[in-house]
Amino acid sequence: MMEEKKTFFNYISHAFAIYGIIVVIFMVFSLIIGESTEGYSTLFLLGDKGLTIATLSELLLLSVIITVFQAIFLTDKWIKNMAIVLRHILFFLCVMITTIIMALAFSWLPVNDIKSWIYFFICFIISCILSVAITRVKECAENKKMQEALEKYNKR
Repeated sequence: MMEEKKTFFNYISHAFAIYGIIVVIFMVFSLIIGESTEGYSTLFLLGDKGLTIATLSELLLLSVIITVFQAIFLTDKWIKNMAIVLRHILFFLCVMITTIIMALAFSWLPVNDIKSWIYFFICFIISCILSVAITRVKECAENKKMQEALEKYNKR
């Protein structure tokens, strides 16, 4: 697949797209479990009433970091000769490590609560699987569109 040349604004818009998805997910979590977790972690300080400015800022930082990792691992700009599977593994590993570091630094999860960390890893794995599935569907649709355009061009 041929990749278009990215500008700074492409990366900014991508970071904000990721941010929007993350915020919507946390809004849903806040509505569903927020009241019972109020004060349990910094993510849900307001319970089901919303997310704090600090939490929103931390999630924005995470979105920017994810965008940087995507640029490093999932484009040919810096890494040209690495298998795509290995790139995805390294990408998800870096995102997971960063998220764990941020969870510890910002008290997103209580350090000694094994149950919350298990739920975190389950949610992370589900998110990774969904991300790969969505990316794969998008890739297949783009490849089909390119193939159809090529066939149309060859018929002329």
